[in-house]
Amino acid sequence: MTKAEIYAQAAREIAAVIDGETNNVARMATVSCLLSEAFESYFWTGFYVVDPNKEEELVVGPYQGTLGCLRIPFSRGVCGAAARTGEVQIVEDVHAFPGHIACDVRSQSEIVVPVYAPDGSLFAVFDVDSMQVGSFDAVDAAGLAPILKGLIV
Repeated sequence: MTKAEIYAQAAREIAAVIDGETNNVARMATVSCLLSEAFESYFWTGFYVVDPNKEEELVVGPYQGTLGCLRIPFSRGVCGAAARTGEVQIVEDVHAFPGHIACDVRSQSEIVVPVYAPDGSLFAVFDVDSMQVGSFDAVDAAGLAPILKGLIV
């Protein structure tokens, strides 16, 4: 299967599992798990949630993989850039990214997608790391968009 086909299949599976589920932690955990299982290249897969008690700071949420950073300010790293700009970040080589935060030195490339609450405010970012340089591209961004849109209820 192509990468796009895997995303389409994962989107159907995720939609079926979370149908009727109103808890956002359960919804995010399901996304992290099923996408991590769908792609061998996904080394770390999960969410960093906007901390409502700290201005412009993310706190680790549901994820699959090795230990994640516990907190990431909007001013640092790929996750911070996605939170700060509201734009998908695709980084071919994380070691060339200014201000990259090495939660696990084995990470080589990364994609981070902003995730919004129903009111349009930033709720979290979805972060995927790979141990290979250049793992992510526009196909990944396009595949993740429908999965993450409307995820938060």
